[in-house]
Formats: sequence, structure tokens, C-alpha cells
Amino acid sequence: MPFKSKAQRRKFAELLVQGKISDETYEEWNRETGRKKLPERVKPKPKPKPKPKARARAKRRRKA
Repeated sequence: MPFKSKAQRRKFAELLVQGKISDETYEEWNRETGRKKLPERVKPKPKPKPKPKARARAKRRRKA
């Protein structure tokens, strides 16, 4: 699975130094990424805004 951002690549490098992932895992991800130009960070998808609820219309009373 390729890296999605530069920040993710740095995080994996940190985990490699700490010994939490193997050298082979890091190299596999690095190899699959290739020479792609990665963004600094991947932005989360924006959540759709809820649609405003329709307000009930008040009835007007006619004065007689």
C-alpha cells in the first residue's frame, strides 16, 4: 500500500527507528509509492452540511 502523504512517510520512518515496524514493511510501502509527488498532509473529506428544516408557517388571523 503506497504512502498517501509526506507526513505519513515521516511517521512510518519514525516507527521504523523505534522498531515498531520492520524494515521490509517500510521498504515495501516506499517501493509502491515510487517517485510520486505527495502532499504534505491529506485533508479529511468535508462532512455534508445538514439541510435546514422547513419552518412551519404561522396562520394569519383576519380581523373582522
